[in-house]
Amino acid sequence: MKAISIFLLLCMLGFTAQAQMVLSGVSLPVKLTHDKEELVLNGGGIRKQMLFKVYVAGLYLSAKNKNGHDICRVDKPEALRIQITSGLVNSKNMSQAIREGFNQSTGGTIAPLKERIEAFIHTFDKEKISEGDIFDIWYLPGVGIKTFKNNQLKGVIQGFDFKKALFGIWLSDAPVDNRLKKALLGL
Repeated sequence: MKAISIFLLLCMLGFTAQAQMVLSGVSLPVKLTHDKEELVLNGGGIRKQMLFKVYVAGLYLSAKNKNGHDICRVDKPEALRIQITSGLVNSKNMSQAIREGFNQSTGGTIAPLKERIEAFIHTFDKEKISEGDIFDIWYLPGVGIKTFKNNQLKGVIQGFDFKKALFGIWLSDAPVDNRLKKALLGL
């Protein structure tokens, strides 16, 4: 009987290990769902600025992929989960980081996206950002980018071109953080 109990306990522990990825105390589920879409965790990593861990991010795709260029340019459902891990993150510096990320992702060619970038940034700067906040950024073909904060829809931005530039912030040839890019790609 004792052997069966130990076996069952080990099986349950194995299942728990498969149910999430834990980074810096943040659990990223292995699957993320929205409406009828179910995506799998491709990889996860920690965004650091100087010595501070500012957020944990997880990239979710319909099938695992290690090529950032391909991920940015495919017109399929994708999601990025960002959980804030530092009280140093606020609306102002998040907005600034997003602007810089778009500029870097597009090689400075932001004019065609400018209004949509500002609308996207507004989803972050219209209310306080706190440690523990979770942002789910979904791309859905034909719909666009849907941004959720703590499971509440905050905005929708249309355009596949916008999606490419947005995901390029983390996955382009000039990402905001090369270590984070590799982690999101599962490398």
